Amino acid sequence: MQSTKNNKNKKKDSILLKRLLSFTRPYKGRLILSVISTIILALMAPLRPYLIQLSVDKYIANELVKGLIYITLIQIGILLLETVFRFVFMYITNWLGQNVVDDIRKAVFKKVIHQDLKYYDHNAIGTLTTRTINDIEAINNVFSEGLISIVADVLTILAILAVMFYTNWKLALVCIAILPVLFFATYIFKENVKKSFQMVRTAVAKLNAFVQEHISGMYIIQTLAAEEKELEKFTVINKDHRKAHIKSIFAYSVFFPVVEIIMSIALGILVWYGAARMLDGEISQGVIIAFILYLNMLFRPMRMLADKFNTLQMGIVAADRVFTVLDSESYLKNNGKLEPEKIEGSVTFKNVYFSYNPGKPVLKNINFNLKPSEALALVGPTGAGKSSIINILTRLYEIDSGSISIDAVNIKDYDIYALRSKVGVVLQDVFLFSGSIYDNITLFNNEMPLERVKNICKEIGIHKFIMELPDDYDFNVRERGGTLSQGQRQLISFARVLLYNPSILVLDEATSSVDTESEILIQKAIEKLIIGRTSIVIAHRLSTIKKAKKILVLRKGEIVEEGTHASLLNIENGVYRGMYLTAEKKESEIQNTSSEKQ
Repeated sequence: MQSTKNNKNKKKDSILLKRLLSFTRPYKGRLILSVISTIILALMAPLRPYLIQLSVDKYIANELVKGLIYITLIQIGILLLETVFRFVFMYITNWLGQNVVDDIRKAVFKKVIHQDLKYYDHNAIGTLTTRTINDIEAINNVFSEGLISIVADVLTILAILAVMFYTNWKLALVCIAILPVLFFATYIFKENVKKSFQMVRTAVAKLNAFVQEHISGMYIIQTLAAEEKELEKFTVINKDHRKAHIKSIFAYSVFFPVVEIIMSIALGILVWYGAARMLDGEISQGVIIAFILYLNMLFRPMRMLADKFNTLQMGIVAADRVFTVLDSESYLKNNGKLEPEKIEGSVTFKNVYFSYNPGKPVLKNINFNLKPSEALALVGPTGAGKSSIINILTRLYEIDSGSISIDAVNIKDYDIYALRSKVGVVLQDVFLFSGSIYDNITLFNNEMPLERVKNICKEIGIHKFIMELPDDYDFNVRERGGTLSQGQRQLISFARVLLYNPSILVLDEATSSVDTESEILIQKAIEKLIIGRTSIVIAHRLSTIKKAKKILVLRKGEIVEEGTHASLLNIENGVYRGMYLTAEKKESEIQNTSSEKQ
């Protein structure tokens, strides 16, 4: 059973390695050059000890000074040549690794940004960060320290052993008699380090996920005074990370001294046996000196092979994780071909069912029709499915059944990028990138004229507040727009949408967390935005609800009421009537409280 499992693992590793090597195809010439350098270096490895043997036995023993000078110059030439090939080998293998990593990282990031949002519902951002950075860096080691380096070491070992047996097979057998002990120690080391490396990788992924999540949610942590509690959690995860590293450090600390002891024993046996044979005249002094050098050259790659095999193995494990991301089918297929320059903006939902998790629908049999330039308000309690309608209209998620059409064309028939360019979305939780206000409005499109951006901002009434900021449109908003208020971020997101002039506007109108001045600006901006556009608004304010020509009332993923503001108010014990009267009462209380304070 265990043997079958090992065979499956080896087969899988072989497939992964072959797939990794497929990324070297664009750099085939460099790969061949590195292989040639490897072969030349392996063949050159035993040359210098052999020439030293000749120097001692032939030239020094016979006091041939002229010949000694020549052979010394040859050795210097070989050393220089070896240095050149060593440089070529190291530079090419690392160059190859970095270019392969660059290609894989771009492929992974391209895959990540094209995933549907359902993928991110099930995968932690920190884990994806690990895949994109740490795991791919481990793949680089496959080329710089792993595969090609292992081939180079094995070829060097074979070349040295061949010369040793050619020179004196009996002495060679004596020297390598201790090698089985070395192989056993190497195997134990390899298995221990492999386990510890796997623990390190797992711990790194957990650390990245934890840190990413907690830095993003730092406001909540500090607001709830949960710093110490979260620090305790981090300490536990970090402790696992530390223990995994210490385990590998212990393995290295034991293995390398053991190798040195084994090498010393081999040298001792060599000196003991060789000296006796030298006294009998069977072996020359030069051979003994050469064999001491051979042993040093033999043990050096041998003690590194286990480490390099682990590096290769960890690279393959990392490749498996990275390829899991690349092979993910959790992305929306962009099979649509339609790329209209303009759309009228009619929207039709027909028998739409949708679920985030199979078997748990959040939208059930949704039906409605919007004519171009009509405004639709979505109202209902939290969790009713309002935001889900926004998500599926722009194909951030795929529906389970039914159809959604724009201008009587199924949205699946549109090119997904063309579709999204025609539908502008402003969400309650506004995300701004690190960079200037100009960059955030244009989404880093430097070809967009600044004057056009200013005109858009003037149109929705935010040019003044931007000009009051230091550096105005070049003001750096910092990560997630931390230097701006909630209302200011919301207004910038309006400008971002208006700049690209969408035919359909989807709006989560959230003004509950903003100051009065920003709220007034936001309401004016909304009025500007919806003119001449089909708009679907998740309504929070009575003023927006009243202006909508059509209102859908959602509850538990179903449309329970539909109509105009006036018609819905006339329904006795209606859901909308109850919500509206409650909201009206709250607004009245707020106004009365404000009047009393004044």
